[in-house]
Amino acid sequence: MTRKSYLFKVIFLVSSIILANCNINDSVEQATQKNQSLNSFEKIADVEWGKPKGFSLTMDIYVPNTEKSSFPVLVIFHGGGWLINNKSIMNQMSEYIVQHSEYIVCNVNYRLLGDNGNTTMMNEIVEDVLGAVLWVKVNIGKYNGDPAKIAVTGDSAGGHLAAMIVNSGNRLESEGFDGPTLGFNPTYLPQGKSTEDIIKEGGLEVQAAVLSYGAFDMYAACLGGLEKAGNYFWAFSGNIPRGIFGNEFSVQKNPDMYKAVSPIYNIPNISERKLPPQLAIVGTLDKLITPASVQNYVSKIKESGQSIEYWEHEGRPHAFLDSGKNDYLGINFEDDAPPALNRMIQFLDSVFN
Repeated sequence: MTRKSYLFKVIFLVSSIILANCNINDSVEQATQKNQSLNSFEKIADVEWGKPKGFSLTMDIYVPNTEKSSFPVLVIFHGGGWLINNKSIMNQMSEYIVQHSEYIVCNVNYRLLGDNGNTTMMNEIVEDVLGAVLWVKVNIGKYNGDPAKIAVTGDSAGGHLAAMIVNSGNRLESEGFDGPTLGFNPTYLPQGKSTEDIIKEGGLEVQAAVLSYGAFDMYAACLGGLEKAGNYFWAFSGNIPRGIFGNEFSVQKNPDMYKAVSPIYNIPNISERKLPPQLAIVGTLDKLITPASVQNYVSKIKESGQSIEYWEHEGRPHAFLDSGKNDYLGINFEDDAPPALNRMIQFLDSVFN
């Protein structure tokens, strides 16, 4: 494949993902009408959980209407190259999970690189998702959620962020990346608690993770041009391309910073810290996050002595969990997402039940 044809396909892939958003609300409504016999639920929309640098961050909370008085919780982080989309791209996934199982679902917004005037850094995005998990732990009891039974998941960029929570959720420092050891200062902290208090209390431990076609190596991605104009996620975001840590730093001069936000370089050996059970999912036809790249990550997790399962979605490309449909990729939620979501529910049930 020539570079020109490859870039042409990338343009269509990204534009198709964006256009799919246009049909999300209609698709969710249609799916709801077809699933009247499934669990009913309450959706509490746009709950503000943080406001870093004045930027409001919200989540939608889905609570199943069943006889249980307390539910495990699944926290979802959307994909989009850290530059496009918001939680709405996961609307149908959230509804499917809550209708077909007994989990509270928290569908989360985090800052994108182009937010706050195109100044958000990758470490701040990680701090957002860490803060969201902390918020859930402190507040989900109000919605009948069990703060001791939390799973995280995400697809593509969201898979990367879920993996960062699992692998680096103990690397908390009030200095964040301003300090010499490149820790993270969560966007949200419980009242009266410091970042150091949280790590002492094990406040960011989660009990399970599902990583769907996750991007696990930011260092390699940036060496390959993620920060350049040739990355069409930048074009569709409407922002001028720049480094994920700003123009002051580069992957060549500051590799430690890039590796610090790459899950694949931060897998602890089980003798140091035991990670929760994980499930890695990828489509066999995914050209953006290939099965080989996910298999490589799974192998490194297993080499460290940690527990992880691997599942391939036969005949599916990238983004099969997104709401709506994608004509270019030839997928739509109702046909392509349920087999993967059923496998996800099966995995979560094996952990929590």
